[in-house]
Amino acid sequence: MRILVIQTAFIGDVVLATALVESLALAHPTQLDVLVRKGNESLFENNPHVNQVLIWDKQNGKFKNLFSLLGRIRTTKYDTVINLQRFASSGILTAFSKAKNKVGYTQNPLSFLFSRRIPFSTLSGKHEIERNHELAGDLVKEMSKPKLYPSVAQFEKVSVYKALPYITVSPKSVWFTKQWPKENFVRLGEALSANYVVYFLGGKSDRSYCEEIAQHIPSDRYKNLCGELSFLESAALMRDAHMNYVNDSAPMHFASAMNARTTALYCSTVPSIGFGPLSSESGVIENEEQLDCRPCGLHGLKACPKGHFKCGQISTDQWNKLLQP
Repeated sequence: MRILVIQTAFIGDVVLATALVESLALAHPTQLDVLVRKGNESLFENNPHVNQVLIWDKQNGKFKNLFSLLGRIRTTKYDTVINLQRFASSGILTAFSKAKNKVGYTQNPLSFLFSRRIPFSTLSGKHEIERNHELAGDLVKEMSKPKLYPSVAQFEKVSVYKALPYITVSPKSVWFTKQWPKENFVRLGEALSANYVVYFLGGKSDRSYCEEIAQHIPSDRYKNLCGELSFLESAALMRDAHMNYVNDSAPMHFASAMNARTTALYCSTVPSIGFGPLSSESGVIENEEQLDCRPCGLHGLKACPKGHFKCGQISTDQWNKLLQP
């Protein structure tokens, strides 16, 4: 059986899709391919279950590349295509794939051409990996958790940072309203650096932001690793941290995929939407007030629509919980 899983969304969504890849591989030791947007392909490095990764370059020749991919998909003659996305572009790849079984969400504009479709909903309280597994139906026997596979070399690269007890902090997010306030991260770093080395994680563009936080920490108690580690190297470092402090963003899912200790910091979104931490040792810090504006969106916004960003404030009790990792 030849199976293709399509997930062309952001980094965190792709990490969560690895759970379905695990389950499909356990149930069907066969040819399993995945399709992701360019930039996310490295998440499947060393993954023993994936035959090949198809890459959609959305930045250069977006539609030309889309139809080139469609040609490859049709030539491969997949038995099943499972589409985890709800946009027309992925619908085209699914609907015209020539696969016998074409599966996706009813919200996809081309779902009327699928052989099986189910509604996507954030109201049921189900996690995203549960929704993804529902698409697979009888193709999976049990639900796996997300999993990444850093190599021995990647673990060795970050081993130099593991000599002393440490925590990791990932303070940035694509969406502003998912990003815990900077002053909170400053307070967190100041308090925890007395007992742990603090490693800041993120992309190259996050480096200056993290440096603004780090300047409040003694220079021998932190290292700004933004832009210095790959996705899988970051995951390898997170695995053995005393705690990983993350927003509702991709690093939280890295931690889940490594079953690393996690404290997830929520602002505008809520865990019940279905993107919460999955590590066996994980907790959530959030504003416990009943704010009528929260959540203000499924994936966060570029700015607080009310202008007050109260969801980024937490109580003294939550602070005390936070500072006892």
